[in-house]
Amino acid sequence: MANYTYEQPVNIAENPKTPVYNERGEVVFIFQRYYSNGLKKRLDKIMDYRYFLIYNVYDTNENLICMCKKLSRKGRVYFEVYDYINENKYLVAYDKWKELVPDLLISDGNVQIKLDKEMEDWSKFIYNDSEIAKWKAELNDLFKIQLEVNDNSPVNNVGFFIAISQCVLFIGS
Repeated sequence: MANYTYEQPVNIAENPKTPVYNERGEVVFIFQRYYSNGLKKRLDKIMDYRYFLIYNVYDTNENLICMCKKLSRKGRVYFEVYDYINENKYLVAYDKWKELVPDLLISDGNVQIKLDKEMEDWSKFIYNDSEIAKWKAELNDLFKIQLEVNDNSPVNNVGFFIAISQCVLFIGS
């Protein structure tokens, strides 16, 4: 199991480049919320920073390795994830969306991962009834984020878990 940590400002209007550290304290990834232009950034401010939602995850050489973006079509909210390392596209959609805290399903057509979203505890990524990753945010002066990814995960791009966690769990819809 690999462990990662990072910190996020409490104010979601802030948009820093965020380093992600491994268990040895080394920076292994960097991510940032992305806007394709200034107009979208200004409109997003009006929409409480929850409409134009895109997170890019980079390796330490600043190569884009994963991207997650929020989409809204016909009243339904879902997310698209692009894994640039494995050249896969995943859809993240709400399952049982009428529940107070619905589960999410992540699928590329072959692999199907369930995301059990928790507000106060670990949110878990489940594949074939086994936990493959989990994410948790604790609030102090900043959000202190923990991410654990198991070796048996069908997705070996850690950026995948970071991007989904930031879009879906940290910001949400």
